Amino acid sequence: MMSTAGLAAQEPAEGQSSTQPDARQIYQKLCSGCHGADARGSQQAPGLSQNAGLRGQPVAALHQLIRNGIPGAGMPAFDLPDDQLDALAGLVVSLNASAAQTAVAGDRAAGQKYFFGAGGCASCHMVFGRGQAVGPDLSETGKQNTVDAIREALLKPGAQMTPGYELASVRLKNGQTLRGFARNRTNFVLELQDLHGGFHSLATDAIASVDQADQPLMPAFSGSRDELENVVAYLSGLSGIPEGARGDPGTGSGDDEFAKILHAGRGDWPTYNGQLSGNRYSDLKEINAGTVGRLRVTWTFSIPLWQQFLPDTPYFRENMRYFGLETVPVVVDGIMYVTGPNQVFALDARTGQQIWHYTRPRTPDLVSDPSLGTNRGVAILGDRIFMVTDNAHLIALNRITGQLVWDVTMPDEAQHYGGTVAPLVVKDMVIAGVSGGDWGIRGFVAAYKAASGERVWRRWTVPASGEPGIETWKGTAVKYGGGATWLTGSYDAETDTLYWGTGNPFPDSDDRERGGDNLYTDSVLALDPTTGAMKWTYQFTPHDTHDWDSTVPNVLVDTDYKGRERKLLLHADRNGFFYVFDRSSGQLMMSRPFIRRVTWASSIDAAGRPVRMPETNETCPEAATNWNGTAYDPATRLYYVMALEKCDEKLSATEKAQKAARDPGKRYLRAINIDTGEIAWEIPEYGPTEGKRIAGVLATAGGLLFYGDPGGQFVAVDDRNGKALWHIPLNATFKTSPVTFAVDGEQMVAIAVGSNIVCFGLAR
Repeated sequence: MMSTAGLAAQEPAEGQSSTQPDARQIYQKLCSGCHGADARGSQQAPGLSQNAGLRGQPVAALHQLIRNGIPGAGMPAFDLPDDQLDALAGLVVSLNASAAQTAVAGDRAAGQKYFFGAGGCASCHMVFGRGQAVGPDLSETGKQNTVDAIREALLKPGAQMTPGYELASVRLKNGQTLRGFARNRTNFVLELQDLHGGFHSLATDAIASVDQADQPLMPAFSGSRDELENVVAYLSGLSGIPEGARGDPGTGSGDDEFAKILHAGRGDWPTYNGQLSGNRYSDLKEINAGTVGRLRVTWTFSIPLWQQFLPDTPYFRENMRYFGLETVPVVVDGIMYVTGPNQVFALDARTGQQIWHYTRPRTPDLVSDPSLGTNRGVAILGDRIFMVTDNAHLIALNRITGQLVWDVTMPDEAQHYGGTVAPLVVKDMVIAGVSGGDWGIRGFVAAYKAASGERVWRRWTVPASGEPGIETWKGTAVKYGGGATWLTGSYDAETDTLYWGTGNPFPDSDDRERGGDNLYTDSVLALDPTTGAMKWTYQFTPHDTHDWDSTVPNVLVDTDYKGRERKLLLHADRNGFFYVFDRSSGQLMMSRPFIRRVTWASSIDAAGRPVRMPETNETCPEAATNWNGTAYDPATRLYYVMALEKCDEKLSATEKAQKAARDPGKRYLRAINIDTGEIAWEIPEYGPTEGKRIAGVLATAGGLLFYGDPGGQFVAVDDRNGKALWHIPLNATFKTSPVTFAVDGEQMVAIAVGSNIVCFGLAR
């Protein structure tokens, strides 16, 4: 889109004398015959203005291109003096300079007032989270367009439509008519966004006709010339939301939106664990023992894992062979949201068709899992999607457009912080933690206002001088004592309590400068979600030297337990013990090993402390379980967890590798009776046992337990006895947990495997 003034509107750059070559005259003589007198292009050659391929090109590169020509495309070489080549190249640069880089007349403040007021622009468009997401988000329009393009879009809105916003009326064979934007279209499905922001997945065989609108929804600008120039100036200054920028506190979601998460629709999977309780259990039962044999792949969607760069670090080289998606899909109102390395995708949950994609560059010089691009998913509240980036920023995206609404930096100071966690929504807040505990950080979990990103509170997991718990640290290690918080917590609305697990202390095995118990590492924190105040806490492994993070699921269950109705917290720890708490008081009700060989402690005493056994060169377990999802079925009273029977020895790296080859350990899917702590049944898992190959589970009211095994099979078993009922070879690495949801009343199951999202439904 160009100015109606065309090429003639170009003036010599400031400081350019009249004796310098006149680029306009040279262009008209040598270039206009092919590229058009106004540089808009012709049948012979493309336009040189508003050309995305030329935007950002330096003068030197364009100088050489004009001199050499493009013989394969029919453009001849131009053997001109250097000053004339520079003049032509400068003209092309000016034709494609973004509005944000251009001095613009007009009053931006007045333009903003008109945009959100008398002009009515905000009734369709959103800027920095304000307005309505009916049409395209304009937060970056100044960076993405020239001044001339912005002006023409206002005066002639139908001249060039934004891709995905073509207005259409769709008449269905059932007589219904829908009007909106054709956000995506294939031979088989049309993704239509209606004019209220709702999405409709329309199969082509259900469509009678599609009528493309002759006129755009947006009318031509009808204000005064001054008002036009003011709005152009305002839009020209929009170059996106900068890092660390908060949103508008006057916008966002209220209690009614949180109620949709707290009391989710039967077919939705609205949080990382499906329920705020952390229990990966669904009451959907269309897929059951009698129907599971008809389960078939419905669709797949690939997510690029290697984005921007590959970090050349020892950690990356050691772990890249195990790398795969760890995202858990979130599904609300038929739309699925999944993540990859610094990416979010919105997909049609029925077809897997992409609706929008948000991405940002990877961050160099990170450590541990963030350096691999690991991300476990999003949270949702109202019209916002929330994600933690690899460098520990918490961001909000608009749910309809995928555009950035706010971006806040979680840490206040530079340490080895990173981000991999799926956030958790509680009331009007978004709660998230940080990674980096194995490299030296002061861990914390923090709550932010969903509307603006303003921090409400922060709970440190390593105390500072004068704070409770500091007496449990002896030595200098407390400054960067670890206690990372990289796994999503759980929330109990009835008692209004947030439960969050913490990671190991740092250094993890060298304890020369960290005597004492090292609170609040390897713990569960019971917090007031409004203030972050501690209600109670329990430390699973005081003074840990074995890297036994307690960043594992905390599953909240209400049931009759030992003769009383109780509110329980179930927790299988990496130290090998299974715990049952009364979560209202923090009272430990039961503890028992769920690993057959535990050598570091004989039991947990009445005070809740481990009864330690003498140290030897061999410690069992190495890591009994990990962060991956667990589940509890109220019908069977069984808790399901992936367990690893393997010991750790004090050996050199070479000796450890040799021992691992001889004795790789054994992984089991175990069902634990919560009343006794006994293993009710187990399934041995064959295949690699490396720590990076661990999958979580999903339990359903259909009596099924879904999981991915180490050999690459996706499996469904009877959750009463572990009998295998169905499996399919997907032949890739599972590192996360499945979900189930329903679209149009049909139950589906999805899981991330390798670099793909794979979705299953029943064959009809």
